[in-house]
Amino acid sequence: LSGARVARILRVMRSPAALLVATLLASPLGAQPFTRSGGRPAADTTCGGCVDWLVPHAPVRLHANTWYVGSASLSALLVTSPAGHVLLDGGLPRSAPLILASIRAAGFDPRDVKVIVNSHAHFDHAGGIAALQAATGAEVVALPWSARVIRRGITRSDDPQAATHFDYPGVARVRTIRDGDTVRVGPLALVAHETPGHTPGGTTWTWRACEGADCVDMVYADSQSPISSPGFRYSSTPAAVTSFERGLARIAALPCGILVTPHPSAARLWERVAARDAGDAAPLRDATACRRYADDARAALAARLARERADTVRTSRVP
Repeated sequence: LSGARVARILRVMRSPAALLVATLLASPLGAQPFTRSGGRPAADTTCGGCVDWLVPHAPVRLHANTWYVGSASLSALLVTSPAGHVLLDGGLPRSAPLILASIRAAGFDPRDVKVIVNSHAHFDHAGGIAALQAATGAEVVALPWSARVIRRGITRSDDPQAATHFDYPGVARVRTIRDGDTVRVGPLALVAHETPGHTPGGTTWTWRACEGADCVDMVYADSQSPISSPGFRYSSTPAAVTSFERGLARIAALPCGILVTPHPSAARLWERVAARDAGDAAPLRDATACRRYADDARAALAARLARERADTVRTSRVP
């Protein structure tokens, strides 16, 4: 099916089922295998655990020019303007056709995406960027650590999850920006905030979305879960803990109108959207959401460090 034909179908059938049908019909990527980081074959080369992350979701207008265009459990956001659009995150390699179909279903042309940015450079959020760049011609922009990973599609050894993540298609053209830089497309202005911890290159993005005089501070806060490959210890890498805590403080201090996260469940996005659609805007617009998100991550990090220290004590007592 042509892109125009898919778009016409989806305008009539704006449903997860329609997106899934369009994705399967239009996608040449459905059988792409994955490999473990560094080129080592995965135990399941079809990434069977990724199936849940490929369940489609109809596009959702969050506020004004900001749309959710990802799957049900992997976020991708589209920020639109007459001068072009910005896409945040690319999901899995096999997510690309789904995201493109969702952009069309929302009424936009993927060729108008001018810039693609990323939360963090793991395969489930950056894996589809190469295909999305090829389909849109967009410029890819990232902070230095993430830019190096995205160019190769292979995570670095200083990533806490390096030994358990899959490789993905590398992106040849990635422009490097610095912490605090603003990415502009026409009237759009998205600010990059370095928030490392989950990965060293973690990036939180903020912008203002306005519908008339109704302006909202949008925050796409990077994942902040302190998880790792077996053998990695946060307590043995104090610099990682310090940067993690610094990033959490930055997220907590952000002006926060609507919070979205790379895994929508981490911010209870669908429950909040359902409440909004039922007539209660308060759960979706929550000025305390960023602070609470950071507080929860800080508690998880403290619990992780406590477990590691307890394990060290137990090990030292073994005769």
